[in-house]
Amino acid sequence: MQNGNSTKYDNRPIGVFDSGVGGLTVVKQLMKRLPSEQIVYFGDTARIPYGTKSEEIVRRFSLEDSYFLLDKSVKMIVVACNTASAIALQMLKQILAIPLTGVIQPGAAAAYRNSRNKKIGVIGTAATIRSNSYSREIRLLDQEIRVVPQPCPLFVPMVEEGWLEDEATYLVARRYLQPLLENQVDTLILGCTHYPLLKNVIGKIMGPEVTLVDSGVETAWTVENVLREQQLLADPEQVPEHRFYLSDMPYKFQEIAERFLERSVPHVQTVNFEEFLVEKGSMFWKKYQEDLLKIY
Repeated sequence: MQNGNSTKYDNRPIGVFDSGVGGLTVVKQLMKRLPSEQIVYFGDTARIPYGTKSEEIVRRFSLEDSYFLLDKSVKMIVVACNTASAIALQMLKQILAIPLTGVIQPGAAAAYRNSRNKKIGVIGTAATIRSNSYSREIRLLDQEIRVVPQPCPLFVPMVEEGWLEDEATYLVARRYLQPLLENQVDTLILGCTHYPLLKNVIGKIMGPEVTLVDSGVETAWTVENVLREQQLLADPEQVPEHRFYLSDMPYKFQEIAERFLERSVPHVQTVNFEEFLVEKGSMFWKKYQEDLLKIY
């Protein structure tokens, strides 16, 4: 689309997928950073969690999620799942013909820029910490940086229960964060899409000298830069209609989603994902097998 100044715009939506609802914190930052962009979100809630699955299954699920978004004519895909970002992003970039970004590299790069003493903490789910994905990305930037990882598995259920500043949340957070304080990290990556909702609690415990890195904020900056560089930005006058798709409707989804986004979520649709894959599968999987032979 063009305006009177012959500026090119691309009003196709941005696609975002996650294994569940946590990626909505990334969507929130995209909405804030790029208010004229439409977003199509797919939460694979029927097959959550990805973190306990094999790498081959995570790659397969990620490709299937991407195909679903491509079927919605998206112009870029954001892999909002930390596990999928760590395991499947490079494969997706080699197979898919549109721009992609995950959440790990933008968060790692921001932590590197902010750290003064070269001690960076990473908190995440057990699967994300086990993958060493943030550590690898940071060390690609500077081998001398010391990364202190800390799994915080109870944070996700606390966020989904709405215990954002509950006394129990403070107790658990102090227990989890104590090793990071003892190691004197000056920068802390919130390495799970649920964790930005606990930023107040984490910030109070870590203190004002520690910079908290929200990967969702950093990812939104990355998306804006990619769209600008590739002339894919939407018309600034566009009034976006965001769409949310789930492979299963989890208990209290509406309540959780509105807490994550801090706004109403009007267009939510549950899709029969297996039916979609059967309908599209033969075409997609034939191409996938051909592409895999080229990569591996």
